[in-house]
Amino acid sequence: MEFLGKHTDYAGGRSLLCAVERGVHLVAAPRVDARLRITDAGTGDVAQLELRKDPPPAPRRGWADYPGTVARRLARNFPGPPPPRGADLAFASDLPPAAGMSSSSALIVATFVALADVNGLEQRPEYAAAIRGPEDLAGYLGAVENGERFGPFSGDAGVGTAGGSEDHAAILCSKPGTLRQFAFCPVRAERDVPLPAGHVLAIAVSGVVADKTGTKRAEYNRAAHGAALMLDAWRAATGRGDGSLAAALASAPDAAAQLRHLVDPALHPRLEQFLAESTEIIPAAGDALARGDTAALGPLVDRSQRLAESGLGNQIPETIALARDARRLGAAAATAFGAGFGGSVWALVELRAAPAFVERWSAAYGKAFPGRARAAEFFVSGAGPGLLRL
Repeated sequence: MEFLGKHTDYAGGRSLLCAVERGVHLVAAPRVDARLRITDAGTGDVAQLELRKDPPPAPRRGWADYPGTVARRLARNFPGPPPPRGADLAFASDLPPAAGMSSSSALIVATFVALADVNGLEQRPEYAAAIRGPEDLAGYLGAVENGERFGPFSGDAGVGTAGGSEDHAAILCSKPGTLRQFAFCPVRAERDVPLPAGHVLAIAVSGVVADKTGTKRAEYNRAAHGAALMLDAWRAATGRGDGSLAAALASAPDAAAQLRHLVDPALHPRLEQFLAESTEIIPAAGDALARGDTAALGPLVDRSQRLAESGLGNQIPETIALARDARRLGAAAATAFGAGFGGSVWALVELRAAPAFVERWSAAYGKAFPGRARAAEFFVSGAGPGLLRL
C-alpha cells in the first residue's frame, strides 16, 4: 500500500510504503518441460503458457497476462544453460482486484519467485551479479512489468503500463508495524518509521475499477509521460544524462527553476506535484511519524491529496469524497492511493474506534454514491509483512 508517493517512483522520487494484511498465496510444483500451467483457485480458470522469449502474439487475457509476462521475460533474460523449466502453479487472493492495492504486481512477484526457485536462478552468476537483494529484485520486477531494461537484462513489451517499482518494493521489503521510506531509480531504502501506536489503516475500496491494463491505461500512462517529457527537455537543454527526473532536480540548487522555464506550462502542475510530494511532504510526514505526531501528519496528507487532484488529475468524485469524509469523521489522515482514476482510499484511525469509524464511513459513501457502494468494500489492516515463503 502506498501511504504516500503518488506517481513518484518511476521518476526517481520517494514513497512511504507498507503491505496490507492481505495478499496472493501461490503454490508451485516444478515440471521437466518449459510449460507453465497456472490455475486461479478462486474461479477455476486455467492458463497454459510456454517459457519462451518470443511467444506467438495473443490477445490479452486478463490476469493471465501477468504470469505470461514473467514467463516471457525469464526466458529472455535467463535462457540457460540449462534451459528454463516450467511449473504447475495455483494461486488464490483476497486482494480486491484493480483497486490500487497491487494485485497485479503481487501476482508478478509470486510467479517470478516460484519460477526462480524452480530454476535455481539465485545460484546463477548473472543473477547474483545484478540482483543482490530484495531491493534490486524489486527494481528488476518493476522492469519486468513495465518492459524496461534492467542492468544487463534486456526488456520487452511488459504489460503495457509505464509504472515503476513502488508496488514491488512494498511487496518484497515491507516489515510488520512499519512504514518504509524508499527512493527509486534505483530502489533503495532510506528509513523506517512506525505506524502510530494504537492506530490502524481503514481502507475503502471505492468500487470504481482502476485497471491499468484496461481502459484506464492511457490515463495512467499520461502522468508517467509528463515526467518523461520533463526529463527529455532537461537533458536536451543541459546536455546532462541524468537518469531520472529526481536526479535532474537534485543536480543544481536552481534546477527546479530552470526546468519551469524549459517545459510547457501545461506540465507545471505535474512538476509542482512531484516536487512537493517527493521532497517536502514525504520527508515531513516521515518526521511526524517518527515522533508519533498524528496531528502534524494530517495536514501533510491533506496536501498530498489536493495535489493529486490538481497536479495529477487522477482523482474521481468517489475517491475525493472518501478522503474528505474520512477526515470529517475523525481520521488522523486520509488519502487516495495507487494509480488513481478509481481505486481506494486509506484512513489512519485509532484501533479502538475503527469498527464504528468504518460503519460511519461506509454509510456516508452509500448515501453519496449508492450505485458505487454496491461494489465497494471496507476493511481494516495493520502494516503487514512483505513476501513470505513457507
